[in-house]
Amino acid sequence: MESEVRALRQQLDAVGAEETVELNDERVLQSVGIYRYHHPLEDAERYSERLKDLSARIATAVKSGQAIKTSEMFTYDGSLAKGRKMSNDLGKLMLRAYNAEADNSLRALRAGNVVTAKKRLEASRIAIAKLGQMMEMHIADGFHSLRVEEIELTADFLMKKQEEREAAREEKARLREERKVEAELAAERERLDKERSHIVSVLERLGANSETDPILLKRLEDLDEAIAQNDYRAANIRAGYVYVISNRGAFGENVVKIGLTRRLEPIERVNELGGASVPFRFDVHALFFSEDAVGLESELHKHFSDRRLNCVNTRKEFFFAKPIDVREVLKEKVGSLLEFTEKVESTEYLQSRGYWPDRGGSGFDFGKNKLDR
Repeated sequence: MESEVRALRQQLDAVGAEETVELNDERVLQSVGIYRYHHPLEDAERYSERLKDLSARIATAVKSGQAIKTSEMFTYDGSLAKGRKMSNDLGKLMLRAYNAEADNSLRALRAGNVVTAKKRLEASRIAIAKLGQMMEMHIADGFHSLRVEEIELTADFLMKKQEEREAAREEKARLREERKVEAELAAERERLDKERSHIVSVLERLGANSETDPILLKRLEDLDEAIAQNDYRAANIRAGYVYVISNRGAFGENVVKIGLTRRLEPIERVNELGGASVPFRFDVHALFFSEDAVGLESELHKHFSDRRLNCVNTRKEFFFAKPIDVREVLKEKVGSLLEFTEKVESTEYLQSRGYWPDRGGSGFDFGKNKLDR
């Protein structure tokens, strides 16, 4: 039986070669743009349930003989019974070959090649119809629809799982960052309380002798203000710093990252972003404190939404934009900026370029982003 299936597969491949199928997954993916769900569902678990139900329907169609259709009137050697037996035997082989193509497509399926998978399955169906033309043999429309739906649902399931994994990673990163912020604020409150307690103690001793110290009194006022600000930062999770940074060596000219941090020292967060995952440190154009940093960041992202580097995952905060463009939008949103650096030093990047080997034959122009707008 296996040898017969292999032989039939060769015939199907030969017939199917007449059907043009786009096999370049990258070209197919770019042609359809951002992935669109065929059957939108809430989460991967819902897709898994639908796939189990669909698998049962496919199995039922095969068992009930509804998967492939053949003529009931085909005769062989003048015998209708022999003709039906031959039709049934060949039909089983044809169906096995068709299902093998469907199963292979499912095993190799990715979000980017779902179009190719469906075209290959359709080509297999057409090839079977051509080979079985004498017996009016063809894959049933309903069964083919089930297997196409299976490809679509599986692609949706894989994409949803990928999205959920990415969302889970980002949520863990967000929670880690929140814990760092909470620890920083708690440590700062403890430091401020300790200094305040010390100053109050000194002032009490001075007061016992009818003395005072204007400098200590002023420091006490400053501490009370700092404590109030610290408590406000701890209670108001929307308060923080909006940052505008770039990395010419990693992303080229005129690409910025717009994000926010609630750290007491926002530059520490920027330094973390410029860690081992990128070749150079990030340069800072602006660090702007806002009582509604979440809202301000959202407004900036919305303004530059059509310039995203990653048009699929909108949680990525990189944009094709000149720093001066961001500055103008920031000024429009907040009224005034204490400081904004348009031209940054990019010291590591500029120093490193002098040591790079000649890239004349590579077709790549370092320091110039080919997607520059």
